[in-house]
Amino acid sequence: MNKLLIIGNWKCNPTTLAKAKQLFNSVKKGIKKIKNIEVVICPPFVYLSVLAASAKGYGGLRFGSQDCFWEDKGSFTGEISPAMLKDTGCEYVIIGHSERRKYQKETDEMINNKIKAALKAGLKVILCIEKIIQIKKDLKNIKKEQLKNLIIAYEPIFAIGTGKPCAVEKAKKMRNVIGNILKINPVLYGGSVNSQNANDYIEKAGFQGLLIGSASLNPKEFLAIVKNISKN
Repeated sequence: MNKLLIIGNWKCNPTTLAKAKQLFNSVKKGIKKIKNIEVVICPPFVYLSVLAASAKGYGGLRFGSQDCFWEDKGSFTGEISPAMLKDTGCEYVIIGHSERRKYQKETDEMINNKIKAALKAGLKVILCIEKIIQIKKDLKNIKKEQLKNLIIAYEPIFAIGTGKPCAVEKAKKMRNVIGNILKINPVLYGGSVNSQNANDYIEKAGFQGLLIGSASLNPKEFLAIVKNISKN
């Protein structure tokens, strides 16, 4: 990955397509002249097709999903397959987010199956972890040559949605440990990122990008983060 990667995870927001379009259009216009950063928007699945269709011509803007299933098709009510995501224009998929581990009771085995399916479909996987042991469990029986499209996002649970970001030095230590395990894979930081602290995680802690939650719903703040990082 040559460019820094900034991912906006909208989670279960906003509540209407009209609001989603408004938010997306603000971001789209704001990043038009940004060339050295790849911006990925991960909206709720129901908005993906509409937003992706309106993004043509914006080369630095990509789309991701907040999750996927481990089968391409079948009797799996409510699930979204990697093949479906590819067809909507998705290039990325977030897997193993702590909120899904907590609320949907996703196990490492389930996450492992999702990663295998997503990589097989040609999606770029953003694997969210808090503990190093999760890397070993979630990547079980996946060969190194299959991991070229893997990105790790370190997200300490205490920092997610709390306004209490991880100390830069602590994040740096985790970044170094992850880097020693997966030497060629980009590592992102996520957890209460804002326009004041974002640059520190890139310049001081050495992350190759950011996974942004709440701040991605505020176009002014999100664009401030992108523009600050683009100066590196």
